[in-house]
Amino acid sequence: MSDIDNNLHIDDLEQPVVIPTEAYISPEYARAESEKLWRKVWLQAGREEDLPEVGDFLTFDVGVDTILITRPAADTIKAFHNVCPHRGRRLVDTPAGQHNAKGRRNQFICAYHGWRFNQDGENTHVPEKQDWQGALDNGCADLASVKCETWGGWIWINMDPDCEPLKDFLEPVTTMLDPFQLQNMRVRWRKWGIFDCNWKVAMEAFNETYHVQTTHPEFNRYGNFRGWARAQGERGLHSNIGYDTPKDMDENQSAKLRVGTTADPRITTAELQNYTWENANTNTTQTLVDAANRLKDELPEGTPAGEVLMHWLKTAREDDAAKGVIWPEVEPAHVGKSGTAWQIFPNFQIGHAVNNMLCYSARPYGNDPDKCIFEGAVYQLFPEGEEPKAEWEYCEATAEAWCYVLGQDFSNMAAVQQGMKSAGFMGPRPNPYMERATANLHRNLANYMGAGAPRKLK
Repeated sequence: MSDIDNNLHIDDLEQPVVIPTEAYISPEYARAESEKLWRKVWLQAGREEDLPEVGDFLTFDVGVDTILITRPAADTIKAFHNVCPHRGRRLVDTPAGQHNAKGRRNQFICAYHGWRFNQDGENTHVPEKQDWQGALDNGCADLASVKCETWGGWIWINMDPDCEPLKDFLEPVTTMLDPFQLQNMRVRWRKWGIFDCNWKVAMEAFNETYHVQTTHPEFNRYGNFRGWARAQGERGLHSNIGYDTPKDMDENQSAKLRVGTTADPRITTAELQNYTWENANTNTTQTLVDAANRLKDELPEGTPAGEVLMHWLKTAREDDAAKGVIWPEVEPAHVGKSGTAWQIFPNFQIGHAVNNMLCYSARPYGNDPDKCIFEGAVYQLFPEGEEPKAEWEYCEATAEAWCYVLGQDFSNMAAVQQGMKSAGFMGPRPNPYMERATANLHRNLANYMGAGAPRKLK
């Protein structure tokens, strides 16, 4: 293409770019991702509370790889390649139709030849071991270890034995999100499915606000949802998004949480919260909804939107505190700078708040570029002992199975995947201001893959 410059740097993301389609549709690219990407980066693989007791385990699959995560001690979580070193059989099978395998075992026994391993991955028994003439000693019969660390309440794994520490990989995400104390939240619901699109198409459906006015037109009556997207950190490995500041709105708070800014903000804020709760089931809580519904009685008509926002948050915080739910104290300026959501390279998004969060992830379904495993989970603060026991629920990509608003997002995914293959489509051209997270994702992918880099449009 004569209108494209191949030299792209992080500062160039402010300019229009085009993304080659190979990253979305190429079978060769999809196969190469296993070795060049997924085995080289830190991946969110579960929550610490998924392993509450010593002896608990769970599995995590990405592409062709499968990982076994264990809790051999109360303060220890470990991870291993979920394959027996004898002949390569999967040590723990995932039951058909389930998100992963999980349970409690003191030992893992290979179903093929009976080799045994403890929670620390150590081989404890090999039938007829003497036939190997001592060659299985010195740990060579143990499970292959995988790097494993925790942050934010999540378990993170990395298959690269020479990888950088998790904190170094995540920065500045940890600095920006640690004040929100995400580790204290518990899942309210979590769902997963096998979707007919590449994992990047799925993630890009949520890493910008540019689509809101068209895909979710019902929200337009509550204000302008124009938002920004920025690359973060020295390397620009991760991105975050937030909203532009409406007129007469507190700049720090408005980048995080929306109130209705048209007509009477007391009324539209309540309408927006009720609509979100009933049709999205995300990004709010019953406490926030109830507090919004009282605004018309607690504030006089004509109260500015910024004052409505601050009163709403104050009373909701007090309501939760009375139930034993204590929100973390986060400086307003920090709230504004943190935005609404963080895109953690390559495939995890945290939509954070002081009392709830919405998280998405997507990863390959085998090596098929046209399919992915998509996950969505909602978390919030609960009174101690009242946390729900929400297991992963398999759901088709429909509004009926998830919710109306997410169904609107899903309606674009398969259509985009098919459109990528059109002879008339030359590659995505993301909005340089509102969709910069998409361009940044592919800039970083190209550093690992050696292909598919965004290029400047001239």
